[in-house]
Amino acid sequence: MKAAICPEPGRLELTDRPTPPAPPRGWARLAVSHVGICGTDYHIFEGKHPYLEYPRVMGHEISARVIESGEGVSLAPGTPVIVNPYLSCGACVACRKGKPNCCTAIKVLGVHTDGAFCEEILVPEENLYPAGDLSLEAAATVEFLAIGAHAVRRSLAPAGSRALVIGAGPIGLGTALFSRIAGHEVTLLDASAERLAMAADRLSFAHGILAGDGALDAVLAATGGDGFDVVFDATGFGGSMEKSFAFVAHGGCLVFVSVVKDEIRFSDPEFHKREMMLVGSRNATRQDFEHVAASIRAGHVPVEALITHRTTLNDVVSDLPRWAHEKAGLIKAVVKVSP
Repeated sequence: MKAAICPEPGRLELTDRPTPPAPPRGWARLAVSHVGICGTDYHIFEGKHPYLEYPRVMGHEISARVIESGEGVSLAPGTPVIVNPYLSCGACVACRKGKPNCCTAIKVLGVHTDGAFCEEILVPEENLYPAGDLSLEAAATVEFLAIGAHAVRRSLAPAGSRALVIGAGPIGLGTALFSRIAGHEVTLLDASAERLAMAADRLSFAHGILAGDGALDAVLAATGGDGFDVVFDATGFGGSMEKSFAFVAHGGCLVFVSVVKDEIRFSDPEFHKREMMLVGSRNATRQDFEHVAASIRAGHVPVEALITHRTTLNDVVSDLPRWAHEKAGLIKAVVKVSP
């Protein structure tokens, strides 16, 4: 089968790999349909991912069709599915608490093990959710949107909360969409005026603050001096995460959607006087995937506005390296592998 492989940083090539074997009990063999390109994929290509071993087949935002089911699998051949790429152990402390998204031995397709920039993959049935009447292109957006949906759910912020989403990249925009779906009044903050304008034009986020020296004054002005009830930092930048504490209202919540390798420092007196809740949000669960799929079906998520770039498995080896540097107008790129 054809596969796009990253043998080392800065190189992506199309190659032939063996077709997966017959699936074992509890697993299914899938024909990959569409794969979203994530910021993680760009980092892998650029050699910026701290925990990756090369060579690697990338791709973890996946829709597919079942080709063959192993013993005990209920999904029939031909079933369109959304793939949850977080392979959990099922036995650790997190899994026992019903939190496989932060399994102590988690393996993410396309990161810790090979992913879906290829024609076929094997996946456990427990990681497959029927796509139903979703288009397979839309189904490939569910995983990245579920990251934001999970962060919003983790915040516990009720409807009517004033929310600030820092970072207007794909994860930040997904978070903003699901914050809005939760009934929050959403404002975006980003270092790029172009991204804020694109979010306003394509996704109707009219309230935006440009990052910089005047951001705190703008935050206070927008909230009558209070700060925001809930702040989501989706930048993946330590400096931004440290500054985000100042944007939170007394009694509010700060959610770190992105993860960085840095140590994060903050003022304990400022943190305590607010009685602030600080929340980490990692990956997503089935509940989040199902919420996203239902929201797309209900017309609450403008998938066509999110997908700005398209390519094929043959062309991704030239398109992904180019898009890693040419980010103007880019929200989400999707690779079409098979119909």
